[in-house]
Amino acid sequence: MTTCFCCLRRLWEGTGFHSGQMPLKEIPTVQLDSTHMGNDVVIVKNGKRICGTGAALSNAPIAQNKAYFETKVQCTGVWGIGLATRKCDMNTLPLGQNTESWVIRHDGSLWHNGIQNGLLPEKPQEGDILGLAYDHVELNYYVNGKPQNCPTRGIKGTVYPVFYVDDSAVLDVQFSKFYSSPPDGFDSIMIEQSLL
Repeated sequence: MTTCFCCLRRLWEGTGFHSGQMPLKEIPTVQLDSTHMGNDVVIVKNGKRICGTGAALSNAPIAQNKAYFETKVQCTGVWGIGLATRKCDMNTLPLGQNTESWVIRHDGSLWHNGIQNGLLPEKPQEGDILGLAYDHVELNYYVNGKPQNCPTRGIKGTVYPVFYVDDSAVLDVQFSKFYSSPPDGFDSIMIEQSLL
């Protein structure tokens, strides 16, 4: 009888039927990367909110064929969302001024290499959810689940989701448990080791 209670106690404590403690392995999640961010950026909410001044990359590149992520505009100001390589300077704003970043800015304009390449039909507002879907051919934009039909093409290299804020902007990023359903065939960004 004592043996049975001992087994139940071990299960309750999370040690299983093993005689020694066995630590649980933490599953890595995609979030904002505090090692690849601007000097005046503040990342809070377990790597899901960016504020301050500057940019931050996610901690995982887009390695799978079709990836989707979202951002909620918590507070308006100056901001941008898109893709960038690790060569991109996280302190020089706005992004989209160099060859290492492709972004949508707070006014709905699409930028890369200092050139505006498009404009969303509607300017994003505070409280809007912006979805980005990338398939290594084009980056498509969604506002509150509605496709904007103005893709960005010609993205090259290993890219990461990137977010920048200035002038009191606050963005909440969502790499899973989305507000809107991703487009068909698209899913959350996977950490590279889970692709194996």
